[in-house]
Amino acid sequence: MTPDRCSAPALIRLLALAVALCGAASAHADAYGDVNQLLKTGKGADALQAANKYLAEKPKDPQMRFLKGVVQTQAGSTADAIATFQALTQDYPELPEPYNNLAALYASQNELEKARTALEMAVRMNPSYAIAHENLGDIYARMAGQSYGRALQLEPANPLLQPKINLLRELPTAGAKAKPAAKK
Repeated sequence: MTPDRCSAPALIRLLALAVALCGAASAHADAYGDVNQLLKTGKGADALQAANKYLAEKPKDPQMRFLKGVVQTQAGSTADAIATFQALTQDYPELPEPYNNLAALYASQNELEKARTALEMAVRMNPSYAIAHENLGDIYARMAGQSYGRALQLEPANPLLQPKINLLRELPTAGAKAKPAAKK
């Protein structure tokens, strides 16, 4: 059968398929929207339940898995969120957002080397990912502050160290937490 000469039953089947696909796409969009809405309204437990329900049917969906990690992060379930984002980086290493959110979690635990490594992966996957570059700069500033602080402990009379520490403290983001990726 050629595309320009579809029979009526074939055309009806194609239209039915198109409607079904549109319905499935909107169901996906609705599921993501529902989880986001529950999260925005402070219903984290319900958001997690909705995400888990969706993932029971589609366990590999990267967008919902990412949302689940965001829900876990906001609920304070840091270990679970780290596990979720780590699994995403294993299954979808080309996605930079899970690396960025992992870095934000690591930075919140003062695991700066792990945060740096995750952010370097994020920018390797997407060199145009501005949030990851900004976060990487913040991690480098925090690491520099730690190094200068240690140097000052070892050599308190060094007149160059305190001005460097003061300069880092003046940076508006040097002490800030890394920014997680926006909800998908």
